[in-house]
Amino acid sequence: MSSFEIVGAIFGIMLVLMAVRVPIAVSMFLAGGFGYVLQTGWMPFANFLNNQAFARFASYDLSVIPLFILMGHFATQGGISKALFDFAAGVMGRFKGGLAMAAVLACAAFGAICGSSVATAATITGVALPEMKRHGYSGRLATGTLAASGTLGILIPPSVPLVIYAILTEQNIAKLFAAAMVPGIIAMLGYMAAIAIYVRLVPGHAPEVNDESSGVTLASIKGVAPIMAIFVIVFGGIYTGMFTPTEGAAVGAASTFVASLFKGEITWAKFKQCFYATADSSAMIFLIFIGADLMNGALALSQASTQLSALILNLGWTPLCVIAGILVFYVLLGAVMDELSMILLTIPIFFPIVMGLDFGMPKESVAIWFGILVLMVVEFGLLAPPVGLNVYVVNGMAKDVPIAESYRGVMPFLVSDTVRTLLILFFPGVCLWLVALIT
Repeated sequence: MSSFEIVGAIFGIMLVLMAVRVPIAVSMFLAGGFGYVLQTGWMPFANFLNNQAFARFASYDLSVIPLFILMGHFATQGGISKALFDFAAGVMGRFKGGLAMAAVLACAAFGAICGSSVATAATITGVALPEMKRHGYSGRLATGTLAASGTLGILIPPSVPLVIYAILTEQNIAKLFAAAMVPGIIAMLGYMAAIAIYVRLVPGHAPEVNDESSGVTLASIKGVAPIMAIFVIVFGGIYTGMFTPTEGAAVGAASTFVASLFKGEITWAKFKQCFYATADSSAMIFLIFIGADLMNGALALSQASTQLSALILNLGWTPLCVIAGILVFYVLLGAVMDELSMILLTIPIFFPIVMGLDFGMPKESVAIWFGILVLMVVEFGLLAPPVGLNVYVVNGMAKDVPIAESYRGVMPFLVSDTVRTLLILFFPGVCLWLVALIT
């Protein structure tokens, strides 16, 4: 079999297994195992699996993942989300579409201590959706806003997918976090602008004003003070060199736990649930790691990546065209895979191709810029049909809203995402200037 026939067989097996609802990690493992055995035989495959599993799980850098996940669960169970939404509603409540904008602000703030898109969407939805319904917001606008705003959980640091990208490409986590900060703020402002435009162009989806809004109160400021303190402690400590990102994640988890204790929301049952949920999520991520490692090992043996790189370079496409093609591929792949699986499976293939192109920037800057672009287009898969995991999560909490209405609700936000992605694609300095400032 030729290299591309082997690759076709590997991906074909994976997609068939996914189609019959085999978990993505198991699908990747079985497809990769088939490809590896096909090319090397059983014993080399067994040796590779033994050595790779130990090498992957013995990595100290991977400990940052469960720590940031634990930090997010403490924030979720600790009642922090309600304080964030109350403060944001006080800031934006008197504007038309103000509660929807408040949900965006709350998701951005919660994402800064969570690192998970689905957790951010689900947590803020539990607080914001009843309020938005009570004030007359349509199901389309309410669910669309909350699903889209949840994606800020992986764009605004800390971001678990960005940590995984850093590990795979051996880049500095702190620099990637800094690079994601400005696009995250642009995303937040873009979503708020999309709401402001939508409620004026399409009347009837939001009340004119919220006369019940009491504005920002001392109580609401006190409610968000712990969150602000945690953010400053974690990222201030990382960027001043007081501790590494892994140590920062540990400090963040401990600080969030203390803040939850002071709010009186954490019970023994919730405390245990935080660790159970962290273990469950971490096990899922690490199993995907093994499946992706096995698939990437089989693909490396086929040398298809090298041939693909040579083919792309021989086509004479400009570097920007190559990047644009990769981003379009990610958008399409998002219809069948989750963000972690996409990153783990494709980065070992695409990253060497991108690093072999000349963008007129240092290689480290190219690696950081590409990582931010990948993170942004991964968001499309969380919103766009036919999958749209965030849409399913939010719609599942809004039982009276048809799923089609929720998909219509995210369309203005996908337009905002497209504009932001094009901005970062053509102007890399937007995400790189802060990196240069802190280094």
